[in-house]
Amino acid sequence: MIAVVIPYFQREPGILQRALRSVFAQEGIANVEVVVVDDASPIPAGGELKAMGQPLTFPVTIIERINGGPAAARNTALDNLPVATRYVAFLDSDDQWSPDHLANAVSALSAGYDVYFADHLQLGADLSAFQRAGRIHPDQHPVIDAGVTLRAFDGDMFHQIMTGNVIGTSTVVYDIRVHKALRFRTEFTHAGEDYLFWMELARNGARFAFSTRTEAVYGKGVNVYAASGWGTEQNLLRIQNEIRYRKFTSKLFPVTPEQAAVLSTKVRELRLAFMSNLLHLLAHGKGIPTAILRNQFALDPVTFSSAVPLVCKLMWQKSRGKS
Repeated sequence: MIAVVIPYFQREPGILQRALRSVFAQEGIANVEVVVVDDASPIPAGGELKAMGQPLTFPVTIIERINGGPAAARNTALDNLPVATRYVAFLDSDDQWSPDHLANAVSALSAGYDVYFADHLQLGADLSAFQRAGRIHPDQHPVIDAGVTLRAFDGDMFHQIMTGNVIGTSTVVYDIRVHKALRFRTEFTHAGEDYLFWMELARNGARFAFSTRTEAVYGKGVNVYAASGWGTEQNLLRIQNEIRYRKFTSKLFPVTPEQAAVLSTKVRELRLAFMSNLLHLLAHGKGIPTAILRNQFALDPVTFSSAVPLVCKLMWQKSRGKS
């Protein structure tokens, strides 16, 4: 039994239908049930399902809940899986799978692995995520199938995720029997809750396998990252949550000196990004997001001491005619 978990919150009709059609189009796989968690979506999941007509290829259960974000929605699904569930596959409601995704996942997991992920095409990208990031080199990982597309991840996955994550949420399938109690951390709704989940899997001894094929295409919908463009209050919130996630990582897990240095560098970069974004907001008369500033001061007061060198740098650039 494979349970497909879809957290759902969208403001336009048809988006969930596209995701579901990609699930129903899966080849070489039969025992699948879909759990859609309607996170108080403005476009109800029930209406989307009804608009698709009958019959549906796989059973679909809709669970409605008050809005809590994707982490809380995924946790609700994990708490209400079909009894016979062995594998859980995550799919965001604005993304779509290739027809071979679940069959490839089952093939890899049946070979003794606990977690599966695949290459994917991010929103607006022409190159796949593996190609763009250059953080995973398939030739360095053993082949586990005759087609040379499925490989065993050979290395420290915890370190890989923390320093340069290669895992796309909508490509993940994992064996829930081995990691039944693990849940997403809902306090990191805007950044990091998925990374922390993968890191906890790695720390718990999970064996990872992956596909070099592009098995998911990310679409346009209600997406925290896609909607948080530069110079927006949403972007400030996203950066703030990423700082929280980076600082929390070293508290949750034992880290090496090298990993601690990486986290410190990331936090410094995020502080500058936060202040740059804030100065942009102020320069364009968009107002001061007092709640975000108050929370940022409580989270990381050092952020604001970075303002002085940043302002000096911007003034120097302006004096030299740079943007």
